Amino acid sequence: MRQNPARRTALLDAAIEVLARDGSRGLTLRSVDKEAGVPTGTTTNYFANRAELLRQIMARTHERLTPDPVEMAETMKAAPSRELTATLLRQLVERMRGDRSSHLAMLELRLEATRRPELQEDLTATFADMLKSNIDWHLEAGLPGDRATVLQLYLAMLGVIVDDLTVPGLLQPYGIDKIVDDLVDRSLPES
Repeated sequence: MRQNPARRTALLDAAIEVLARDGSRGLTLRSVDKEAGVPTGTTTNYFANRAELLRQIMARTHERLTPDPVEMAETMKAAPSRELTATLLRQLVERMRGDRSSHLAMLELRLEATRRPELQEDLTATFADMLKSNIDWHLEAGLPGDRATVLQLYLAMLGVIVDDLTVPGLLQPYGIDKIVDDLVDRSLPES
């Protein structure tokens, strides 16, 4: 296996684009070569097989979707509050819209995992770690709500993100900002 990290990352980014655009059935090692604009067989030199490519796509999407630490530090200068929670949720939607391909690729991975037990195991572990990290971060940041509330916010925002990705016109009449504000108001009532 080749070890050029920049080339590996470029191939994974190309694979994310293919997966997002063409779905799981369109994702082949050859389609990644074509998307990346590299000679046929290059992807095969970096990934032993399609299953390995899928596992590494999962890790790469996580990297791409992680908030910028400088931007997050700036946001977190505000005092923990319901308003800050709403701001963070709006920023989540903005990040999703800024990298639709990664989110769509993750949806495709979820669907692919229903047919591949080995991917299901990896995906479950990855999402479980991410969810636990998000809940812990929320609580450690002193934001309002307990573990159950943060879980409910996660599940509600997942629904918002899936709808915005797949049928964006559905929520448009309601306004994403209003949906987020209502979600925070109902989940985190003022004391």
